Amino acid sequence: KSADVEDAAARIMNGKTLNAGQICLAPDYVFVPEGKVDAFVGAAEKSVAKMYPTLKDNPDYTSIVNQRHFDRLNSYIDDAKAKGAKIVEVNPANEDFSQQQTHKIPPTIVLDATDDMKIMQEEIFGPLLPVKTYKESDETIDYINENDRPLGLYYFGEDKAEEDKVLKNTTAGGVTVNDVIMHISQEDLPFGGIGPSGMGAYHGFDGFKEFSHAKSIYTQSKSKMVAEMFRPPYGAKTQKNLASQIKK
Repeated sequence: KSADVEDAAARIMNGKTLNAGQICLAPDYVFVPEGKVDAFVGAAEKSVAKMYPTLKDNPDYTSIVNQRHFDRLNSYIDDAKAKGAKIVEVNPANEDFSQQQTHKIPPTIVLDATDDMKIMQEEIFGPLLPVKTYKESDETIDYINENDRPLGLYYFGEDKAEEDKVLKNTTAGGVTVNDVIMHISQEDLPFGGIGPSGMGAYHGFDGFKEFSHAKSIYTQSKSKMVAEMFRPPYGAKTQKNLASQIKK
């Protein structure tokens, strides 16, 4: 709630439109405080217009990789619309995308997104951004924890207590505060997922450890007592030794 909505929207839309959202760390959805949705949408439209005055023939705005994924993303929009979502197409120059061979999809904000929509169930990997609203930060924490562990979590705001609460009570592969994606660019921070979002981590020293094998080497003591204490027959002496090692 303490975030600068205009700045946050600009950073989020930059991450969502970079390579047309075809980045593993692109935000999959955004939580916006109730009462600030219109401000967020307006700021998002403004930021996209500044970055991409046009989209269709603009080499800065990326195409979807192929027809299959182009159709998949459009099916998410159709499904969300059919289930009651409000679709906001961010198209600064009002270009016609109905007849085009480049497989471009304008940045699309999906308002009133619900969990029964495909866009909230599948990895998007495209320029579609569902928006969910909340009253208290606890709602966002509960939602994150009820779903698969994310590869990236992004907190926007200046409320340090709230920031600590969110970060301490959620689990994610990595976190960027007041921006998106950028934790991957820090070579001194391990990068990786957790659970469904990935296994292991790399970058810097953590990468060296991840892709190396620590070989264990143990040299046994020459003491016969150490070797013989594990050999049968086992009797009262063994029981006494075991009893001495067990805390009651």
